[in-house]
Amino acid sequence: MNTPTRTPAPVEKPVVLTIAGSDSGGGAGIQADLKTIEAMGGFGTSAVTAVTAQNTLGVDSSHVLPIEELEAQLDAILTDFDVRAVKTGMLATTEVVETVTDYAADFDRPLIVDPVMVAARGDRLLSEDAEAAYEALIAEATLVTPNADEADVLTGVDVRGGGHADEAGARLAGQRLLTMGADAALVKGGHIPGDEVLDVLVTPDDIETARHPRVETDATHGSGCALSAAIATRLAHGEPLVDAVGRSVAFMERAVRYHHDVGEGPGAVHHLAALRNEAAKNPTAEAVEDVVRWVVEQNVRALVPEVGMNVVGATPYAEETTETAAVEGRITKTMSGVQPNRGVRFGASSHVARFLIEAREFQPDLRFAVNCRFDDDVEAALDSLDWTVAEYDRDDEPADAEGTMNWAARAVFGDAADGSRPVAVLDRGSVGKEAIVKLVAESSETLAERARELHGALGT
Repeated sequence: MNTPTRTPAPVEKPVVLTIAGSDSGGGAGIQADLKTIEAMGGFGTSAVTAVTAQNTLGVDSSHVLPIEELEAQLDAILTDFDVRAVKTGMLATTEVVETVTDYAADFDRPLIVDPVMVAARGDRLLSEDAEAAYEALIAEATLVTPNADEADVLTGVDVRGGGHADEAGARLAGQRLLTMGADAALVKGGHIPGDEVLDVLVTPDDIETARHPRVETDATHGSGCALSAAIATRLAHGEPLVDAVGRSVAFMERAVRYHHDVGEGPGAVHHLAALRNEAAKNPTAEAVEDVVRWVVEQNVRALVPEVGMNVVGATPYAEETTETAAVEGRITKTMSGVQPNRGVRFGASSHVARFLIEAREFQPDLRFAVNCRFDDDVEAALDSLDWTVAEYDRDDEPADAEGTMNWAARAVFGDAADGSRPVAVLDRGSVGKEAIVKLVAESSETLAERARELHGALGT
């Protein structure tokens, strides 16, 4: 029997062009751009300006390609592909900057200029005489994305403000970049020390500021590349600039927090973290369903609180409660046992999900949690188990807390400076608030096993 041929099913994605250097370590440059473009839903093309020998420890050498080779790459891409957005990275020399500027003058598509001058580790990636050439390229930019050092070089404005983020300085630097001809400027604050990062987006119509907590890691190699490539890709999709920047900053923050632990140095940005997180949604929901099925089959009625029980599972790189799966309507007691009110869906939990997400700020490998009844019998059962048990007192909650669950998780896991890892967290309740014990675990199997142990210790 003849095997029939299969019908092709081509996929259309906006094409994005990156003009940058190659990073042999894979964390930044062309390699980072192409990973990011794919993760953000684009098709990446590239024109390599220079080849660097580098790793997580630093840059050992750099070789700039001949201009005619750069031009050949640009011509090959621009004559064949419908390029929807362009971004630049390491341009290395005056001649390269001027060549890219000549091409940019004919662009009728968004151009993101990431003025790469010095690597995060301090290695110079741009000759000093090329800095002045950037002014003409910036004049062609839809958006220019300098960090604090680059903004200082380009505008003469020190945005560090005595070593800390200076919003007024960042605003002034952004306005000067617009005066140079850029349509918009994003002055990034990641290189400035402090507990929070300040990013300032300056456009002709408005100035947007965003403050977000700093991720305490040195594994930021490639973060600037990822951010500019992400913005370019979202613009290629037709998103407004403000939305593209906001979405890309969130993408980059997750990529930095869940970075790759590779090499002998700090590591590298995880450009596919958001994509992997999205792909993990179905397996996470299925894992929650497995625990719920066990809860029903084992009839853990003695563990179900009056407010109902919920099993919550977070995706591997979850940052928000919408990235947690739980039972809609919770698990409640019936005449013959326990049953979930409805099915498992994302965003179905509030209290337990907020507790779990906040706990992950301190122990990011925690992924599953369940709330159980707490009384004298449960306390005695917990005492009989070889578990680390923590507790918080609702009376200690400050008036300005963002929410009880957020505060409670910080009170428990943030104070675990001795490296302890609580298995169970007690909430003895208060007026109108039922006493609860929450079990947490790194896997759904471990969570189910802990629930089984507690249920067995009750002797029911």
